[in-house]
Amino acid sequence: LVFPSQHENMPGILERIKDIEVEMARTQKNKATEYHLGLLKAKLSQLRKQLLAPAPGSGGKGEGFDVLKSGNASVALIGFPSVGKSSFLNVICGGNTDSKESAVEFTTLTCIPGMIRYNNAKIQILDLPGIIEGASKGKGRGKQVIAVARSCDMVFMMVDAMKGDIQKRLLTKELFDCGIRLNSKPRDVYIKKTKGGGMKINATVPLTKIDKRLMESILQSYKIHNCDIVLREDINCDEFIDALEGNRKYLPCLYGYNKIDNLTIEELDAIMADPTNVVLSVKKNLFMDFTVEKLWDTLNMIRLYTKPKGAAPDLTDPVILENGSTVEDLCKSIHRDMVKKFRYALVWGRSAKHRKQTVGISHMLFDEDVVQIVTKETAQ
Repeated sequence: LVFPSQHENMPGILERIKDIEVEMARTQKNKATEYHLGLLKAKLSQLRKQLLAPAPGSGGKGEGFDVLKSGNASVALIGFPSVGKSSFLNVICGGNTDSKESAVEFTTLTCIPGMIRYNNAKIQILDLPGIIEGASKGKGRGKQVIAVARSCDMVFMMVDAMKGDIQKRLLTKELFDCGIRLNSKPRDVYIKKTKGGGMKINATVPLTKIDKRLMESILQSYKIHNCDIVLREDINCDEFIDALEGNRKYLPCLYGYNKIDNLTIEELDAIMADPTNVVLSVKKNLFMDFTVEKLWDTLNMIRLYTKPKGAAPDLTDPVILENGSTVEDLCKSIHRDMVKKFRYALVWGRSAKHRKQTVGISHMLFDEDVVQIVTKETAQ
């Protein structure tokens, strides 16, 4: 196998990607071919990385893609052309956007931001141009679409209910090819390059999906000849390549099936059996509020209210943080020096064992907790 050189022109890379994909498609998947397929996957990953890298001396990203992130969280609204993304954004944002609606494909040519308020939190929705098959190869301004999606906190993938599963599969593959992993987490793999000593690969669990020989060959293809690797999970070849690349983006995703007025009750039940799916009809204004609620749940964020000494907390202006955040995270979000000055905190709410519990900086906070932070200065 010939692995990609660092400075190869785009048509050459696209041709080689196509050749590898054709070879992978015609290769039967079995024990005898898994080694060959693993090397092809490593080669493909390196070519895609090269393809999506910015060209030397390239300028800005293009009109409409330099979007200023605002609010407490951002959602990438992705879908094929004319599935109803722009209509959805206009409805939930009260028509406060510049997103054009049409039954014709490719109405949205730039990235349109919209803002909604939910549970006193500001959520930015970015309506991205209709992503099409081949976006990972730069087709249809796909490169810019993917770059914006990587910077968001979650993906809301809107599909046409009549073609839902096909569109979902194609879009998920496009995002996968661009290094975006939906509804999954990074695997527990430790990789450290060393100056000598060869390849040391150890696993704390039995490996059933990949063997040492394949891992060593993949490492050689990445020109890694000396390293310490510890695998704490039973991973497959794709996950091992992801760990090596180290640039994958793991995002939660909610799938919105629009135009449900064309479906039967049985078909709706089958879609809703998956907790990552939501059904709606923008045109008939069906399940719009429920969809926004599901967006909030998928973002997995908590609201925290700060309380000044001797005063009531302002319950209309929460601090929005990720679920699982601690008092330390809250301090950092308020001011970078607050951690140094921190003495203790008083907490009211579900994370407290009793009313007004005194806690340390590592205390985990729950949704709608009220927190009073006492610093070394205020305690005196």
